[in-house]
This record gives sequence, C-alpha cells and structure tokens, in this order.
Amino acid sequence: MEFSALQIAEMLGGTVEGNPASVVNNLSKIEEGKPGTLSFLANPQYTPYIYETEASIVIVGDDFKAEQNINATLIRVPDAYGAFAQLLEAYNGLQNQEVGISEHAHIHPSAIIGKDVFIGPGCVIESGVKIGDGTKVYPNTVIGADSKIGQRCLIQSGVNIYRQSVLGDDVSLHSGVVIGADGFGFAPKGSEYAKVPQIGNVILEDGVEIGANTSIDRATLGSTIIRKGVKLDNLIQIGHNVEIGEHTVMAAQAGVAGSTKIGANCMIGGQVGISGHLKIGDRVKIAAQSGIMNNIDDDSVIMGSPAFSAGDYRKSYVYFRKLPQLIRDLQKKN
Repeated sequence: MEFSALQIAEMLGGTVEGNPASVVNNLSKIEEGKPGTLSFLANPQYTPYIYETEASIVIVGDDFKAEQNINATLIRVPDAYGAFAQLLEAYNGLQNQEVGISEHAHIHPSAIIGKDVFIGPGCVIESGVKIGDGTKVYPNTVIGADSKIGQRCLIQSGVNIYRQSVLGDDVSLHSGVVIGADGFGFAPKGSEYAKVPQIGNVILEDGVEIGANTSIDRATLGSTIIRKGVKLDNLIQIGHNVEIGEHTVMAAQAGVAGSTKIGANCMIGGQVGISGHLKIGDRVKIAAQSGIMNNIDDDSVIMGSPAFSAGDYRKSYVYFRKLPQLIRDLQKKN
C-alpha cells in the first residue's frame, strides 16, 4: 500500500514541508533510506544523514532546523520518535490481517471461537477454551483446556499455553513462550525430592507483551499474575505465584523466584536475579546483573551482584557496610 506525505501528516497531526503528494510504501532507517521509503530523525547523532538520505519522506521534530538542502519531504511533529513508533504499530497491524481457521488445526468441539479470529495450521485448541474476537493464533501453538484468551491478542507460532491460563485483551506472546508450566516445587523426602503438585494458573492482564522463549510458571495455589501493560523481554523466567505490577518492564535473561511481588512501573535490567518471597516496591530501578535478596522500598535505585560464595559474601558485607566509616577513621589518623 502507498501513502502520501499529506495522508501521513494527517494521521500523525503533523505538517508537511515539501511535496505533500510524495508517496511511500515502506519504512527505513535514515542512514539506509531508499526512494519510496519513510524514515525519521529523533537522535541528533543521526542529523548528518538527513542531508544525504534517499528516503522520500522523513519525520522530524518541530524544533529541527535544517542547515543544508534536504531532498526528502519533511513531516514535522512534536515528537518524531513517538510519531514513528505510532506508524510502526500501524504498519505491524497491517501484517496481521489473517482471518479464518486452518483445516489443519485441531479444535475441540467445546471450544468457543470469537469473530474475525485466525487459527493457523498445526494449532491445538483443547476443551473449554474461549478465544475472543480478532485474536490471531499462529501455527503450531497449543492452548490448554479451559484457558481464556481475550480480544485482539497476537499469539505467535510455537507458543504453549497450559490449562486454565487467562489472557486479557491485546496480549502479545512471541514464539517459544510457555505460559503455565509447573512451578519449581519439590519437597525433601529422604535423599530425594517429592514433587509438589502445581494446581494454580497464570493470569496475564490487558496489554501484556511477552518476548520469545520466556517462561511464566503456574502457581502452586492461586495465580501467578502479570498485571496490565507489563513488558517482558526474551528469555525471562518468572516463578510460581509471582506478581508483577502494572507497566513494569524487564530486560532479557532476568529471573524471578517464586512468590515475589514486584510493584508497578519498575525497570529491571538484563540478567537480574530476584530471590523468592520478596517485596519489590513501585518505581524501583534495578541495574543489569544485580542479585536481589532483600525487600526493596519504593523509588529505590539498586545495583550490585553477589558473584562469589554466599558465606564469604555475608562476611564481606559486614565490612563493606562499615567501609565509609573505616575510611573516615583512616583519614583522621593520617
């Protein structure tokens, strides 16, 4: 599909500077722009590229001032990055317009499928499943018995959703995601471990997005809950009975042990490890590779990793906490 500069400006609430009839049919990075593509300039570091790009249309901020001639048509908006993200979302929506149920999908007769749903080949929809209007389920995905999937969800290929899972509206699951596998529950029994049955479920509220190969375990009892608007990156492990507050974001390879409660609007870096049964407050920021073993208050900024023996760490930590006073004592003596 082709769109003119004028159409795009109207969509974004921007103004055209140049040829309003200039048309594009694809998107590009500004440094790789080709005729017929649309790009954007938000980072001043990339300003030199706007004078040499071959992109037909470039989105810029209202405060951008050209110092040389620019061949591209400009669309001026208050927030260039936000406007381009809006276009990416619209473009992505155009890529997921399939409707219909593949003859190679297996759907239990008791399943309830909404309107304008797509179910790809190789999918298995078990008994009692409910799928809301406009949801897309791509090939080789399995949705377990009695699960409820909301409206406009996007479930990529190869996702496994275990029994009794609940997904709200506008949830996005990328390939390889596992929702509702057993929590890591074992009780010592002599020299062995006896498995503790995991009979809870997982709840993903509206607008949650889960990255590829991330796993969210079902609760032992009750629910593992991922609240509204949470965004989890690839390769994350969320343990049983964990609760993650609204609009918290977590980067790749982080792990959260069972029964920990994480607050709203937190930012958690990659490879962070969080122990079980903790309470992390709201708006907490945790730097990458940090190891969290204690509760954290609201609005805290935390970093640090115990990368050696736990026994040695505890002994060292006693001195570490006294280090400022020890330095002051040394300075006085000198």
